[in-house]
Amino acid sequence: MPRPGRSAPLSRLYRDVMAREEQDRTFTDEDWYGEELDGDRFVRCTFSRVDLTEARLSGVYFEECVFDGVRFNAASLVSTALVVCTVRRSNFFDVTFDGCKVTGTTFSECTLRPIKVRGGQWRGVGLRGADLRAVDLSGLDLRESDLAGADLTGARLRGTALDGADLRQAKLARADLIGASLGRVDLAAAELRETRLDLVGAVLLAEQHGALVSPDPA
Repeated sequence: MPRPGRSAPLSRLYRDVMAREEQDRTFTDEDWYGEELDGDRFVRCTFSRVDLTEARLSGVYFEECVFDGVRFNAASLVSTALVVCTVRRSNFFDVTFDGCKVTGTTFSECTLRPIKVRGGQWRGVGLRGADLRAVDLSGLDLRESDLAGADLTGARLRGTALDGADLRQAKLARADLIGASLGRVDLAAAELRETRLDLVGAVLLAEQHGALVSPDPA
């Protein structure tokens, strides 16, 4: 639905006919409030101060796109892909990511909480210094991601694939890492306090602190 009191933009009329395919376009100060994007494809496009509040994006594909000052507040992204995109100064307050592919995409100076993440692949994502307090990232594929300096206080990371992720100076106080895969992760470089680890994670942490862990009690 368009914003109350405003007519539907031409982009809505276009999408009623066919899925949009755009390359090397710039969209500035456009009002896409409450719009439904279904199967649209954007390659090397720039979105500057676009309002996507309460929009629904289903099966939309973005590749090498730039989002600057975009409002995604309360939007729903379903089976949508952001591949090698750059997202800066954008607001994702109360956004739902459902089965999305967010690979190689970098977020900087963005509001990312609260958000809901239901499955999907976020491999190689850049979330350096991000505020992700109390966010539930359970079961997500975050392999090779940059989480250095991120605030994951109270975050839920149960069963999350974190192999090769950079967690240096990440705040993991009261975070839940039960069942998370932690291959090639330097837990010793993260800030841990009351962090929940399973036996595998505890052994990894002990070894990284120089302990010799042996299954033989003798």
